[in-house]
Amino acid sequence: MSEIVKPMAFRAGILVVALLGAGLRGVSAQPTVQDTVVPTDLTLGEAVDLALRQNREVRMAALALEEADKRVSEAWSNVYPSVDFSASYTRNISPAVNFLPAQIFDPTAGPDDFIPVRFGADNQWNTMITLEQPIFAASAFIGVGAAGRFRNLQEEVVRGQIQGVVTRVRVSYYQLLLAQEQRRLTDNSVRRVRESLEETRALNQAGLVSDYDVLRLEVELANLEPNLRRAENAVAMSRRQIAVDLGLEEGETLIVRGSLAAMDLGDVGANTDDNREILEFVGYRSAVVDEVEHAVATARELRSDLRQLEFTESLRETEMKLEKAEYFPRVTLFGDYTINAQENGSPDFFGESAMQRAYSKRLGIRVSVPIFQGFRRNARIGQKRAAMRYAETQTRLASAQAENQVKGLLDQLDEARMRAGGQRRAVGQAQRGFEIARAQFREGLGSQLELTDAEVALRQSEFNYAQAVFDFLVAQAQLDQATGRVPGVDDRLSR
Repeated sequence: MSEIVKPMAFRAGILVVALLGAGLRGVSAQPTVQDTVVPTDLTLGEAVDLALRQNREVRMAALALEEADKRVSEAWSNVYPSVDFSASYTRNISPAVNFLPAQIFDPTAGPDDFIPVRFGADNQWNTMITLEQPIFAASAFIGVGAAGRFRNLQEEVVRGQIQGVVTRVRVSYYQLLLAQEQRRLTDNSVRRVRESLEETRALNQAGLVSDYDVLRLEVELANLEPNLRRAENAVAMSRRQIAVDLGLEEGETLIVRGSLAAMDLGDVGANTDDNREILEFVGYRSAVVDEVEHAVATARELRSDLRQLEFTESLRETEMKLEKAEYFPRVTLFGDYTINAQENGSPDFFGESAMQRAYSKRLGIRVSVPIFQGFRRNARIGQKRAAMRYAETQTRLASAQAENQVKGLLDQLDEARMRAGGQRRAVGQAQRGFEIARAQFREGLGSQLELTDAEVALRQSEFNYAQAVFDFLVAQAQLDQATGRVPGVDDRLSR
């Protein structure tokens, strides 16, 4: 397992940027959402692809990764040489005057005699180029490592956000399928009850059934019609939700392909093209569910939040080393080149002759040794050590919680699969029961109550099967995210 999983995790960490390239370019060059042509109906794969292009969270994650890249560049700037240039011009309206003892020029002058001497000319120019190159700066080199670890952390955050978006799109897609199924089943019930009502009215006019039978069907139809409107509202709400996940401004006409009631979990090949596309996209296997130990090991290896905590733990350790590096001396090579010039009268750039200009060059090594800073470094090291231990504890806690979640999702997956199998058989039995009850009612051998009960049982069994399939697909989507193997993310990047 490790030979397969580790390369996948490594490629996912690096190549996730390729997936975000379209999002980064989209900030400046990609058409707006309103300008993008969106199909009116989507397969699951098309919905995921659209979300990866349009979803706002994915775009925000790409920008956060770009910020992390700039932080790495900033950290490297502390290792590279720094070159500064400065230039100034000063016009001395009243040049400074200092007083020198007169005895310097006249030994016979008194001790309290001074001669005013003007320093500086009317015009002064100064130009300097300075260079500093760190030779030994432990904090700078460790800072580069810290910035790199922060970038790795942010890269994993991006991967986790993309996996979360894809999982949410999958669940929204299934939710819309379930809502569409509920509307279809309710509409079928309304249609069947109307047909039964028409037949019953005809039989009532012929004197074969009572007025009560007609009244009972009229009441049932009156109860079903509001349910149909409620189902239609649920479809509209699900469409709006998936439109938000896909980054669309308008999703009222959006239709997703597939049918939960017609999906066969026992035989993938027996499904329609749309249903088979859903099952193949998620890598569905009809025979087995992941073994617990394998799923838990995969989660520890690939699960995004655990990997983020591991990167955070490494980053905290590096930050503590960065504080300890403040105890080390700093050695810097420096040099500068300066041009000074002075001139009286009207300014002429840097004087008229070499007698009015002076040049200086310096080159040296500076050693700075920190001695005492009021115990600040010790306190900061203690803070970083506590943060590192906190991160270690958080990682262990999250690992235990992840294991518990994976085991719970595996149980839900297995239960939903078994429930779907039982409900599929119940649908066939309920369909047969309704056909028998309707035939007997037409022949006058059965009651209208039996027909109504058979119709309700058929509608409920069909929805129960769709609900079981929905629960299975949702549990599979959540399990994929819990184990860090979300289709449409790492598997596509590793191709």
